[in-house]
Amino acid sequence: MKVAVVGLGLIGGSFALTLHKKGVVDSIVGVEANPLHAAKALELGIVDSIVTLDEAICCADIIALAVPVDVIPTIAVKLLNRVSDNQIVMDMGSTKEELCDVVSQHPKRSRFVATHPMWGTEFSGPCAARSDAFAYRNVVICESEKSDKDAVKVVSDLYTALGMSVIEMGAEEHDLHAAYVSHISHITSFILSTTVLEKEREEETIFNLAGGGFDSTVRLAKSSAQTWIPIFLQNKYNVLDVLREYIHQLNLFRKALEKDDVQTLREIITKANEIKKVLHKNQ
Repeated sequence: MKVAVVGLGLIGGSFALTLHKKGVVDSIVGVEANPLHAAKALELGIVDSIVTLDEAICCADIIALAVPVDVIPTIAVKLLNRVSDNQIVMDMGSTKEELCDVVSQHPKRSRFVATHPMWGTEFSGPCAARSDAFAYRNVVICESEKSDKDAVKVVSDLYTALGMSVIEMGAEEHDLHAAYVSHISHITSFILSTTVLEKEREEETIFNLAGGGFDSTVRLAKSSAQTWIPIFLQNKYNVLDVLREYIHQLNLFRKALEKDDVQTLREIITKANEIKKVLHKNQ
């Protein structure tokens, strides 16, 4: 089996690198618009060769799209226009509703599998790729009922071989949940960082006083704007709903603090503590 990965950044690079490490495919080719990234991916052994998108269509059994979400729909349609009934097109993007809408009426929709591996870091580019990236993580497959069973099985088996657990979900449901558990975390990190940088002018003070809590909270602020602006825009309405609730909760905390309302502050923090039961329920 030959796999082509379009986009050799953090996600695509990690996917290719892990496939190499696990030895579950015969060969991996990469499609990368950035010549520096393409050269680095070859140097690091992430892919066996760099090819054009046209060449990938001709040679690959599976074509995985790991590019920014705003360009995935266009490339997905272009690929579906040309792939055979035996080839599979899959994506690895963080938003699904718009993409699934775009491909929904395509004659070869059944050869497309919409996926979202639930993993990432604040880093980008092929140098950020990790061969242990997907172990013990979940991957969401959206609208699997609209994909051929053989295509879903091949993609599911690939992810399982990388150590992932497969979850099936609707595209709309996925985007709503992703807004809460992923997208708002990045916004919080971006805004906290800009708040500190705006109010705390002494860089040395930030460096000296920042503890582990601050560092972990703003870790995601190092994430690429090229990656995240398209995600926010594609999931705009879900993100806005989450932001309204988030701002409401901030206002509750602010009012309690203004009034020295110890009881309300305790209730807010105690309720927040319950998140550990959710995150660690299987540990």
